Amino acid sequence: MVRSIRRGAVAAVLALSLAPLAAACAAGNDAATLQIEPDSQSGAARDVKVQNAFVLTDPSGGPATVTARLFNNGSSAQQLQSVEITGIGSATLKSADGGSTVTVPAHGSVLLGGKGNPAAVLNSGAATPRDGDVQSAVFSFSQAGAVKMYATVLPSTSYYAPFGPGSTPTPSASATTPASTPTTTATPTGTATPTGAATTAAS
Repeated sequence: MVRSIRRGAVAAVLALSLAPLAAACAAGNDAATLQIEPDSQSGAARDVKVQNAFVLTDPSGGPATVTARLFNNGSSAQQLQSVEITGIGSATLKSADGGSTVTVPAHGSVLLGGKGNPAAVLNSGAATPRDGDVQSAVFSFSQAGAVKMYATVLPSTSYYAPFGPGSTPTPSASATTPASTPTTTATPTGTATPTGAATTAAS
């Protein structure tokens, strides 16, 4: 009788241990957990891939920006030529120093948005994006061409605040400093001429 009870207990333990394995095998490649996708979509064209694209709105009512990670797996640099958001419009591209050229180096990546990074600012005259919407986005590159994907519209608050409109780069000081104007000095004849210019002494 005791042996029978022991055998039954062992059989029950083995059955419980093997049940999860059997269930996993039955699920195969169609398991529900394998169908889970991230909240953000990605797109690719040739050597370029774009991931984690979002349109970030400004809570104060200013222009929205686009943030995304741009990857270049090719052997030559790629220029990001434009960013178009369907229903909203095109973005003005700004490099980290405030210029207009955004370059993704060969075998490298660039983050749009965030302090010290390039930015894509949606034109203020475009339609106002609505938080929660999902819009079609097209990132165009000099060699790879167009990368099409979807971008979710979110407010630039909490986690997304460092990547939103508040982090837009400004032109560097060298690009905004006006050229110095020549100073003037009096000549012996009493007329003023720029410093360094040739003067004629009075006879």
